[in-house]
Amino acid sequence: MEEALTWSVYLLQCADGTLYCGIALDVAARLAQHQAGKGAKYTRGRGPLELVYREVCESKAEALRRERAIKRMRREAKQALADQR
Repeated sequence: MEEALTWSVYLLQCADGTLYCGIALDVAARLAQHQAGKGAKYTRGRGPLELVYREVCESKAEALRRERAIKRMRREAKQALADQR
């Protein structure tokens, strides 16, 4: 039986120290896309990338709302999420 995929919001730490926020059903596969240069335009050329935060959400709508909230945070607040690992 296949495991049901759930939406997640995630933060990536780029090599230049910046943080990228996104959503995905399969975070590992999405990270692989980013690292292969096939993810978001922002992350291209900013590797290596490291997954520093992941939060499981109930639905895609919830993941989108949480992503928007995280993107509106100051860098210090985003870094605090990343430091929770």
